Amino acid sequence: MSDEDSNGWQLTESDPGVFTELLKRLGVPYIVDDLYSLDPESLAALQPIHALIFLFKCLPQSPEDERSVGAGHYDLDFPGFFAHQTVNNACATLAVVNALGNIPSLPAGPQFEDLMNFTTDMDPQTRGMAIASADWLREAHNALSPPSAISLDGLDLPKQSEEAYHFIVYLPVLGSLYELDGLKPYPMRHGGYDESGEGWVKKAREVIENRIHTYPTEALEFSLLALRDDPIPGMRKRLDALQGSAGDAELSDLISRFSDENSKRERWAFENSSRRHNHIGLVHALLLALAKAGQLDSAKADAQRVMQGRSEKQRAMHS
Repeated sequence: MSDEDSNGWQLTESDPGVFTELLKRLGVPYIVDDLYSLDPESLAALQPIHALIFLFKCLPQSPEDERSVGAGHYDLDFPGFFAHQTVNNACATLAVVNALGNIPSLPAGPQFEDLMNFTTDMDPQTRGMAIASADWLREAHNALSPPSAISLDGLDLPKQSEEAYHFIVYLPVLGSLYELDGLKPYPMRHGGYDESGEGWVKKAREVIENRIHTYPTEALEFSLLALRDDPIPGMRKRLDALQGSAGDAELSDLISRFSDENSKRERWAFENSSRRHNHIGLVHALLLALAKAGQLDSAKADAQRVMQGRSEKQRAMHS
């Protein structure tokens, strides 16, 4: 697809607050959380996990290399829901839709239920076109995209190829781990898994780690998100049950975790609100003021040091 084939869909960020707000607009009572590690303890803390959303940088590969990543195989008779990506910039929302379409007894809003019912008997390509043509879904997607107010058209600047990133989903379907990639012709089956212990996430960890190992050692061109139940309703019920248990260790721990979850939602709400505003004018004014005061170079050096520190911290998390 060319750069023009977006059909009005805008780029979105790989951010748990963005995905959680999208789920809210779909009427789905789940949330999305960042995963900084694939170790059993980190995954267990987020259970039940319904799917893993993986963002990665697209690398130039031959068809043989592409098929070898993850060592799965196409399932031409996939029994679940699968839609192709038919427009650019829609892969984040399509990844969510492909995941939700395979969750049994999914609670959802009427518009999303109608869309799922409408596309039930469609092939993946037609289903993808129907999803991309849903105006309300595109509006929900774009509402969480940063505004773009700078146009370089007409300046005769040399075109530069931008790095491409893509969202895919890993989830269990009828006892097997599947990889759903809207740019692939069919879902990729990665085999069965042991229902005991960690269940399907153990198999997913193996597949994702194998994929990550195909990147250079120092690469950070990927992120992982977990689609999971919203823990707040369960926490509220448990808090009500523990009321009056003064000094109870479980109650203290629960209050702390409940406070952390609420603080996280407040942060997400603030960040999503900020995304809807165009800050380019403010940034331009600040840069101009720094330049006039002779402080722009030092501010740039400080920013570079901060970003270097963040990159080193992320690298340490993934090592």
